[in-house]
Amino acid sequence: MKGQRVLITAGGSGIGHALAEAFTSAGAKVWVIDILPPTKIDDSARWLYDKVDVRDIAAMQNLFDRILTDWNGLDVLCANAGTAGPTALIEDQPIEAFRDCLSVNLEGAFIAVRGALPMMKQQQKGVVLFTSSTAGLYGFPYRSPYSASKWALHGFMKTLAMEAGPYGVRANAIAPGCVDGPRIDEVIRKEAVQKGAKPDEVRRAYELGVSMRSFVTAHDIAEMAVFLASDAACRVSGQIIAVDGHTENPDPKVGASQ
Repeated sequence: MKGQRVLITAGGSGIGHALAEAFTSAGAKVWVIDILPPTKIDDSARWLYDKVDVRDIAAMQNLFDRILTDWNGLDVLCANAGTAGPTALIEDQPIEAFRDCLSVNLEGAFIAVRGALPMMKQQQKGVVLFTSSTAGLYGFPYRSPYSASKWALHGFMKTLAMEAGPYGVRANAIAPGCVDGPRIDEVIRKEAVQKGAKPDEVRRAYELGVSMRSFVTAHDIAEMAVFLASDAACRVSGQIIAVDGHTENPDPKVGASQ
C-alpha cells in the first residue's frame, strides 16, 4: 500500500481508527474525517484530519476538491461512517430515529462515493470499501433501522461494482459480526433492557451464536480492509466479506446453552 491515497470516513475512533492505523502501517497516505477529533493526540502527526459530517453535501464536496488539489486523486475510499441506531421493536421505532440511521449509514456512504468516483474513473483505478454488518445478511431483532440500512448498503455496493468495474474500480463490503468495544457494549445494554435480561446474559448469547464463540476486533476488520484494497485482491469486487467468526444463529436466545 506504499504511497496509496486513502480516505477514511469516521476514522476518529473504533473501526475507523483501526483502519487509519492499519493503512498507515502499510505505507499509505491517510486522510481521516469525523465529527469528533481523533482519540489519540499523536494521530495528527500520522495522518490528515478534518471535522466533516458525511451527510453535509457542501462540506463533502469541498473535501473532495481539496483531495484532488492536494493529492491529485484518490486510490481507496473507506466508507466507514455509521451509527448503531435505536434499539426497539418495529412498532416502537420512532420514524425520526429510523430516518437518522439511514441518513448516516446509507446516505452518507452515497455522498462519499459520489465525490470519490469521478477521480477514480479518471485515473482508471480505485477501491471502495464499505463497513457493513452481518445485520445486513441475517436481520437483527430490535435493530430494524440498522439492519435495513446495511441491506441497502449491499445493494448499493453491488451496483457500484457493476457501474465502476469497467473503469478499473472495485467495490466490496466488509460485514463484521459483533465488534468488541464501547459501541457493542451499549447495544447489548439496550437489548438487555428490552429483553428484561442482564447484559452479561445477552453478550453470552451472542457469543454462543458464533462458531468461534467470540467477538471480533476492530483490528480484524482493518486487516481485511488492507487486503481487499491491495493488489492481492485485484479481482475481488462486488463481494460481501463477513469477518465474524462464522455466525450460526443471527438471533441467539438469552439463556441458550453450549
